[in-house]
Amino acid sequence: MKPLERLSYSPIADRAPLRLPGGARMVVWTIVNVEEWDIDQTMPRTVLTPPAGGSPMPDIPNWAWHEYGNRVGFWRMLEVLDSLGIKAVLAINGTAVKAYEPISRAALERGWEFMGHGYTQQNMQKVANEAEDIAKTTEVIRAFTGKRPRGWLGPGLTETWDTPDLLVEAGYEYVCDWVLDDQPVVLKTRTRPIVNIPYTQECNDVAMMLIQHHPALEYQRRALDQFEQIYADSARSARVMALVVHPYIMGAPHRLKYYRRALEEIRAHKDVVFWTGEQILDWYLGERR
Repeated sequence: MKPLERLSYSPIADRAPLRLPGGARMVVWTIVNVEEWDIDQTMPRTVLTPPAGGSPMPDIPNWAWHEYGNRVGFWRMLEVLDSLGIKAVLAINGTAVKAYEPISRAALERGWEFMGHGYTQQNMQKVANEAEDIAKTTEVIRAFTGKRPRGWLGPGLTETWDTPDLLVEAGYEYVCDWVLDDQPVVLKTRTRPIVNIPYTQECNDVAMMLIQHHPALEYQRRALDQFEQIYADSARSARVMALVVHPYIMGAPHRLKYYRRALEEIRAHKDVVFWTGEQILDWYLGERR
């Protein structure tokens, strides 16, 4: 199905208001992406180009740049989230669950939600068997956490034409790849519908730091600017905002404080709740009844 076959155009101003419990007006969720980069493959992203150009293998500098995030950066982020009492969502490659088991264990102990993020860190359009990739990711998370993941985020938000159909058939209830709204929306599939929960491309450290090459402060500025507008929009009807980070980017020592400051300022609003993806899903499904 093409996108407009999966969902109809719906102006947000014309919808019936959505209400959050307890007088809250807005939901924020923060997603920590933990990935395993295969040293035998070209690195998905780079911080340092080789002196003679090309794509050398092994690419030790860029592999190590990413590995720093899982060895050090994640644990800095964890301290920030713990100090603010925020349960994040762990979007994790299936292979990374075991490769970085201490990270997985820390998330599980804190009650974070685990979200499928591909079995390996590669474009879903390059996966040899997408249904099998989804199934393997699901089983690894289920075996480790004791429950099946309910949500999915494609690596780099990549999908094939069949991804929403395959996700539903694998038991998934929500996806985050369709960054086109500030409220959850329902996508049609060839069987039953799946909910898309608002994610973000622009309040995402990959976009800001690696593609647009902004200074670290941009994360705080943009997060708070986006929050202020969505908070104002939520006066009439509830909205959802995502904050996305990767340990090797915002977990770097010169960047972390800007992630902390953004969360601290948002956390100070008593009518804003920090939820996981499955909490947002359950609330939204209740509102639609």
